[in-house]
Amino acid sequence: MTDSYIGVPPKSGFINTAKQRVTSSTNNYVDLDHAISDLSDVIVWVNSVKQDSTNLSLTNPSKITLGGTLTASDVVEIVYLGKQVATQSPDTGSVTNSMLAGSITAGKLSSTAVDNTNTNSTLITAQTEKTSLVDADKFLISDSADSNALKYVQKSNLGGGKLVFLTRQSATSSVGALYFDNVFTSTYNHYICVINILRPVSDGDSLRGRVNNNGTARSDAKYRYISDYTDSGGNRNMNGSSSDTELKFADSVKNDAFQGGYAGVWDIFTDIGDTSDRCSFRYMGHGSFNDGSGIPHISITGGGYFDTGHLEINGMDFYYNSGSIAQYDITFYGVIKS
Repeated sequence: MTDSYIGVPPKSGFINTAKQRVTSSTNNYVDLDHAISDLSDVIVWVNSVKQDSTNLSLTNPSKITLGGTLTASDVVEIVYLGKQVATQSPDTGSVTNSMLAGSITAGKLSSTAVDNTNTNSTLITAQTEKTSLVDADKFLISDSADSNALKYVQKSNLGGGKLVFLTRQSATSSVGALYFDNVFTSTYNHYICVINILRPVSDGDSLRGRVNNNGTARSDAKYRYISDYTDSGGNRNMNGSSSDTELKFADSVKNDAFQGGYAGVWDIFTDIGDTSDRCSFRYMGHGSFNDGSGIPHISITGGGYFDTGHLEINGMDFYYNSGSIAQYDITFYGVIKS
């Protein structure tokens, strides 16, 4: 007849009991291999005769005093009832999550345990998005120069472009003038102004501008500039001054939506941090426009605001000489110093 079980068959030899054998002793005690707290934790035989616990005494956790003195031929055997050793390993795959207590240490995990298969596809996308990065932010990378070891890189070390977006104004509704206040700071000395379009309401109007500080325009006669226009026929026209109350960027700009407006890119220089020896404002750039008759022009313009008191300049205004602005799209960028 074969053995039958309800449930999983028991593991043969899953638990072994600790034993101890003492020979050649002539003492009235035995020293224990395993400390115990009570005589009920062991069974003692002397020459195959079980000893009653009333004839024994537990001198200390590692010593039992016997009822008499041993001879060299006596054999003492001790079975430890509370000491279980030599457990048998369970079958592979038989241990479930509910059988685990505590956490699994990193040392028990395979170096390839976490891969694309074992990683949730929303591991990154489920996190809170950060839309404005700072230099101390970090990115996880696989270093191809170091056996693809995982490392991090700070945003400050990424390098990349030198332009930092500062501000933009864009609309198709008319305004009297455009004011870019507090756009120049001590963070940058060099700026890029991109004029996608600056179209007048009045046909043939002239594009003008001033610098400002905290929203107040500098209107004294300290502007110096040259604006050189060349049309498609090679004809040139110039505006220039060494002591004007405003900057003159372009004359006679067409106003219609199809071919009107001024477009250009300018470099602007102002050093707010140097209060003792700075040029308040300096610019140079190029652009294009069609005049009131529809004749195309290219323009080169440059100059600045020069004050012997080294006044602070942190903004810029744009306007047309005799009318409002019909459409505009202007962006300022800061150029990183290093």
